Amino acid sequence: MAIRIAFVDDSKVNRNTFGQKVQLFDDLEIVFNVADGDECLKQLKESPEAKMPQVLFVDLEMEPPNGIQVIQVAKVLYPRIFFIVLTVFDDEEKIFEAIQAGADGYLMKDENAIELRNAITNCLEQGGAPMSPAIARKALELLSRSTAPVAKPNPSLSLIDERLSDREKEILQQIVNGFSPKQIAEQLWISVFTVRKHIANIYGKLHVNSNNQILALAHKKPK
Repeated sequence: MAIRIAFVDDSKVNRNTFGQKVQLFDDLEIVFNVADGDECLKQLKESPEAKMPQVLFVDLEMEPPNGIQVIQVAKVLYPRIFFIVLTVFDDEEKIFEAIQAGADGYLMKDENAIELRNAITNCLEQGGAPMSPAIARKALELLSRSTAPVAKPNPSLSLIDERLSDREKEILQQIVNGFSPKQIAEQLWISVFTVRKHIANIYGKLHVNSNNQILALAHKKPK
């Protein structure tokens, strides 16, 4: 049975490119590929269970409702759907707004077809949280700042640092270096499944603190 996926993006070029990548795989079915948030929510509301997407890729920058708002609404109404941001934006504010909204993954639009397919598998089979290396790099920078000396101790910074284990930081660094879960597993002598679970834990822990602590940290940049 084919895996049902969907995509919402206000760029026709991006929608066509996404469709071309997905069509390379016989076991993937696009149930809808729409141009705005309203149409996306309408399609979800009207879709029978057999046509409900299992993974929904969402662009961030659209006319309201934008990608963040779509995820916020749909995550509550359709909790079984995995939401993956697919965007050109890798700035910290966008990343953590998406995490706060409930995104299950965050990828750049220049990811190739194989990476998109891996992200879908990651979500459905391992419950993982796929991240592009560029996104992982931003998360690592955020964590690095959390360990930098500050004039007054900031409880939120130390809390974030404490929530990630040494192994999770190690894996995050490997992602930043551009290594795939398989390559990381080979280097660390652990299973790919374990690597993916660590990645999911990293993302989940950032999500836990994103409402106040992560967002505050994201804006805390050196003057």
